[in-house]
Amino acid sequence: MYMSRILITGSIAYDLLLSYEGSFADALKGKDVDRLSVSFFAPHLKRHHGGTGSNIAWNLRLLGGEPLLVGTVGTDGGSYWALLEERGIDTSHVEQRKDSITATAIIGTDNGERQIAFFHPGADALGHWPAATLCDDRDDIAWAIVGARNPVLMLEAARWCGAVGLPLLFDPAQQIVALGADELRSAIGASRAVICNEYEWSVLSERTGMQERDILKTAEFLIVTLGDKGVALHTKKEMEGIPACTADQVVNPTGAGDAFRAGLLFGLEKKWSLTDCCRLGAAMGSKVVEIEGTQLDALDLEEVWERAKVTYGEKLPVA
Repeated sequence: MYMSRILITGSIAYDLLLSYEGSFADALKGKDVDRLSVSFFAPHLKRHHGGTGSNIAWNLRLLGGEPLLVGTVGTDGGSYWALLEERGIDTSHVEQRKDSITATAIIGTDNGERQIAFFHPGADALGHWPAATLCDDRDDIAWAIVGARNPVLMLEAARWCGAVGLPLLFDPAQQIVALGADELRSAIGASRAVICNEYEWSVLSERTGMQERDILKTAEFLIVTLGDKGVALHTKKEMEGIPACTADQVVNPTGAGDAFRAGLLFGLEKKWSLTDCCRLGAAMGSKVVEIEGTQLDALDLEEVWERAKVTYGEKLPVA
């Protein structure tokens, strides 16, 4: 059966994942942050392929979707590009720069799944938005997601989606602090939907002065992910709480949000109900937290559908 493509723009990055066996909160409690100087002993270090754009694209591909990835890699990104192509991801709009390294994220996680991260944008800070060539693909694209990357390109992507009438899921994530209030409002106004986690929503609301009802004046829905507490799905009619799917084990939470977004987009392309879209997203997120890294090697679709059925007492639609 023919599937429309999903346009995904976000970072393509290498992840350095570190694990701290204590609590960041305990270590920082009562400390004078104006004179902060701390060091956390992290005995576990792993290097993985990551980046919001490539994570979402790969998870969508595992589900059987057709991602069209827009992003930038650097001088050390050739092998990553080749891997994405090998996985069946359309990389025709991925740019390779010869004047910078690929973006790199350094993410520390403590024993309570709290995270402290640093992100070096690398080549992504020098990338371009391929407006002219993307126009040739517009008729084949059902949805787009603008995820965290170079904030200038995020805004350009949002404007392009609005200009060509492409349904947009705006996902500002860590770049909320890099975007001005007017820029955020403009991107939200061009979007069919907005998604962020609980902390990001508090920052987005504070920076823009917008509450849920303000977002929903122009957007069809707002999703706030709540970690192990599930998802808050806000529509013009109601707020629906959707429980999380329980993982068999929690190894590292990094990448769970990207997996959720892939499940959500898969369902949106198929015109599922928003509830079912979020349930698939939650099931996908529960799979990723079971591994070290952000990208699954493979995915058993029957197992994902069964996990959702066990959690919610209802079957997801047929893929």
